[in-house]
Amino acid sequence: MRKVSHILQRKGKNIVTVEPGLPVINALQIMAEKNIGSVMVIENGEYLGVMTERDYARKIVLKGKSSTETFVKDIMTTGLPRVTPENSIETCMHIMSESNIRYLPVFDNDEIAGIISINDVVTETILSQKETIEHLKSYIQS
Repeated sequence: MRKVSHILQRKGKNIVTVEPGLPVINALQIMAEKNIGSVMVIENGEYLGVMTERDYARKIVLKGKSSTETFVKDIMTTGLPRVTPENSIETCMHIMSESNIRYLPVFDNDEIAGIISINDVVTETILSQKETIEHLKSYIQS
């Protein structure tokens, strides 16, 4: 059974963070440079939440706010469910589907271990299915 740890091994544990007092436009520039859809919000080493493209679209664009005058802390998402490296991919799919979210922070012993997206979960599922198909082909041919 595939786990969150498999995703972190494949994509790495590189975590992009921003501070809550950063203007939203600066966080968006970081996200664009890194080609990512979310950043973790950290202050003094403490996890506070996640800012996503969805947060920007719904809380800045649709409300006519300024991304240069609004801060990350004003639009970030807090209270997201947390997962561990030992959680299964199926568990993550269930959590994301039930909560209608696209990102899950990963914690290992109360330390930030990474963040996974719905895309990561789908990719891992596809890789697992391909592996199963190859095993079945090998079994049938032997």
